[in-house]
Amino acid sequence: MIRVLKWLIIGVLLAIVFGAVVYWTPDTNAAAMRTKYGGPPSQYVDLGNGLTVHLRDEGPRDAPVIILLHGSSADLRTWDQWTAVLTTKYRIVRIDQIGHGLTGPSPTRDYSMMAFTATVDQLTQKLGIRKFSLAGSSMGGNVAWNYTLAHPEKVEALILIDAGGAPYRDDPPPPFVFQIAQNPLFRPALLHITPRFLVAAAARSSVVNPASYSESSIDRTWELLRYPGNRQATADRLKVQRVAAKVEDIKRIIVPTLILWGEKDSTLPVWGARWFGTHIRGSKVIVYPGIGHLPMEEIPQKSVADLANWLASLPSPR
Repeated sequence: MIRVLKWLIIGVLLAIVFGAVVYWTPDTNAAAMRTKYGGPPSQYVDLGNGLTVHLRDEGPRDAPVIILLHGSSADLRTWDQWTAVLTTKYRIVRIDQIGHGLTGPSPTRDYSMMAFTATVDQLTQKLGIRKFSLAGSSMGGNVAWNYTLAHPEKVEALILIDAGGAPYRDDPPPPFVFQIAQNPLFRPALLHITPRFLVAAAARSSVVNPASYSESSIDRTWELLRYPGNRQATADRLKVQRVAAKVEDIKRIIVPTLILWGEKDSTLPVWGARWFGTHIRGSKVIVYPGIGHLPMEEIPQKSVADLANWLASLPSPR
């Protein structure tokens, strides 16, 4: 029995070593990533204390501003198709949030909600933007409604896309790759072993139609996840305890609010749309049948048209 156990342990260790050798994935080169994904119209804004934020600021300078916040492990390119439509009438500012994309890790390793909202506020001040509409997907939606609570005088309209923060009675399980990242036994390994197939599986689990998440999008997600410091940032961020929204706080949101949600979202089920819609006075909820967690990528033309029509219906000034 002892001999069998011994060989079993040896077999497991050999399998781990083999997996490490086969799937070892080093960091990407920062300069190469900036060349590949950060060319014009990208900007790099120095916020001080070692933090430089990657953003794109497009559209007419004198137009109403919309700021777009991506979700967990995504980057500002998730908004490409929305931006192409919206920049005809709006100034669109989209950012790589701390710990993501070409912004990279926070020098302080602080990934609290306060750190995310503070970064948005510093950026708007740096860009001289006093009032704007704020849209966020998933984690970015969580940042968006928290920012609106903290700075209601600056937000003209709020757009929540499959937003995080609703108090689910039974929290939906995170994607498999995040479950691994949250396990303290495996977390150190993921700082060095992040095979593309795991990233592809997590990405495509976010949509109902896998074809809507292109191979090039998976490549970008995989490469930027391995941007120097981003994997450690992901591990740090996943250790932060997220606080669910409270009804009394959400009811304080009084700006016009649009809630877009995929009916088949398995990451943040559609119950969240109804919860936000119930407690944000005067909000409008649009649920997309047969659509998953990323409506702006799965049905970009339909979702951006719904946003544009809703914005046009709001009272002036817009």
